[in-house]
Amino acid sequence: MTTSETSDSKKDSTGAEKVRWDLSDLYSSADDPQLDKDLEELLGLAAAFEENHRGKLKDTLGDALKLESKMTCLSGKMMIYLFLLRSTDATNERIQQRMGQVHEAWSRAAANHLNFFEHELVAISDEEYEKILSHDDNARRHKPMLDQSRANRKYLLDEPIERALTLRAPYGASEWSDYLDEMESELRFEWKGECKTLPEILHVVSNDADGDNRAAALEIFSKGLTEQRFDKLMARTLNVVLGSKGTEDRERKFASPMSSRNIGNQIDDSTVEALHDAVAEHGAVQGQRYYRLLAAHLGKKTLRWSDRNAPLPFVDERIIPWQECMDTVLAAYGSFSPTLRDLVAKMVDRKWVDAPPAVGKGGGAFNYAVLLPNGEARAYNFLNYLGSTRDVMTVAHEAGHGAHGILAAEAQGALMFRAPMAYAETASIFGEMTTFKYLLGKAENDEQRLALLMDKSSDHVNTVVRQISFSNFERKIHEQRASGKLTVDDYSKAWMDVTTAFYGEEGELFSYDNVANLWSYVSHFTRPFYVYAYAFGELFTQSLFAVQEQFGDKFEGMYLDLLRAGGSKNAVQLMEPFGLDPRDPEFWSKGIKGSVSTWLDEAEAISKRMGVI
Repeated sequence: MTTSETSDSKKDSTGAEKVRWDLSDLYSSADDPQLDKDLEELLGLAAAFEENHRGKLKDTLGDALKLESKMTCLSGKMMIYLFLLRSTDATNERIQQRMGQVHEAWSRAAANHLNFFEHELVAISDEEYEKILSHDDNARRHKPMLDQSRANRKYLLDEPIERALTLRAPYGASEWSDYLDEMESELRFEWKGECKTLPEILHVVSNDADGDNRAAALEIFSKGLTEQRFDKLMARTLNVVLGSKGTEDRERKFASPMSSRNIGNQIDDSTVEALHDAVAEHGAVQGQRYYRLLAAHLGKKTLRWSDRNAPLPFVDERIIPWQECMDTVLAAYGSFSPTLRDLVAKMVDRKWVDAPPAVGKGGGAFNYAVLLPNGEARAYNFLNYLGSTRDVMTVAHEAGHGAHGILAAEAQGALMFRAPMAYAETASIFGEMTTFKYLLGKAENDEQRLALLMDKSSDHVNTVVRQISFSNFERKIHEQRASGKLTVDDYSKAWMDVTTAFYGEEGELFSYDNVANLWSYVSHFTRPFYVYAYAFGELFTQSLFAVQEQFGDKFEGMYLDLLRAGGSKNAVQLMEPFGLDPRDPEFWSKGIKGSVSTWLDEAEAISKRMGVI
């Protein structure tokens, strides 16, 4: 049976099969002549940018930013169209070719015509800079972005070197990452006579009610990664990504492999280290506490790795129809903020959502927000909806990203609306929490409450503990890569070292059959140190939730202002109105104690009433 036949069969129907996004009002196809016209216009704007502003930035900074905004919107329109088109048709060589053409042409133009901007900006004296801000409204509006560039001037390389790096960018590590995405979409796993894609086989591993089925599916998945040589491809890709990054980091004199990401996130190294320490010390304990409780409900002393996300024996196993999912998410968002509910509804109504798994479509989920040249803010949601409770939470998660992107783009404009990754997860996790709280309020009995509490605890452990274990894996392999290329076995050893550090030695809580090569399907590793943002965002958001009642009716407006700030404020500034400070090491441990620890207290109490523990 083919994948499409499996997905379209009655038993797997969710009603999401026809929920596909409509990109036709961007362009008609990858060969739309308007793409070429827009690219030609973009290249002309880049040339005009250099002609009008090189050597004159002290006098023209505000106008230069206006033109940069225009270029950002136009390039964003082209790149989002081609990226979204490829995400649902990853093996289409014509789309890949067109993406390459646009990316390469724009990289050349940026290298030749835009590269001077940052060098001239940081060369402006502090006195002259203050004078510019005092009389140039547009420059003053972009002060947070300009300040960030000026504060990090010491990491900037000479202009000819920066130009060369920009010219080479389309042919480097990102190309390997793109190829990895293409190959991932072609992975197939034979399961009980059916051909499963990566999202579909992982759905079995995580959601099948039968523990033997979960274990068998994990074995097929793990062996399939090796048999299809995907682990070798990932190892080669990581060697390129890590090697390239290490070389550039040394030239820029970053303090550590994580420093560039931390600077981009506008948080200092010590704060990020405090996050990692708190999760290793407190989060891992709560994670193991959750798994012991799960094992009790499953009637096991030792869990197989495939049991990690196992549903409880009494959990509702039905497939949740797409419409019910949307009704739930909209009602949950509406219970907190009509503004956010309307934005979520808009994304669906305007066909900015692509929901079902499909042949050629990549795995996972994401949201991509953009500000178009006409001034319209949009947010596209990419999903693989199969009808599980976790899928409902994923819909709530990506909807939060979308609302954040739209609000920030409308408030901040093209150059400052994207929040750094560390707190770009705030709105998405807040959306999940709002949906969880809404469903918990509707629970009719202990079993329903327990199912929700356990599911949310599982999500928290995956978002916080698992992602920080991922981050520690990255720290290991980046350090080791500095001494030379790593093999599949090297990556697998580092993976298991970190796994046992967070989840216990073999046999203590888990058995680790078919686990050693699972690093190879985590595509986030091709974007170094991206993953800690999930833990940061989760605990950042739990801190907000903890003080919500203190502000009463004022909280919604304060929270919407936080979202509208986009990238114009750092984490400390965003939390200041709420009386919170992420620089305080206790901030992170309090986030853990105020969330998963509390949920597990109630889950254990219910379990005792049920006679399970």
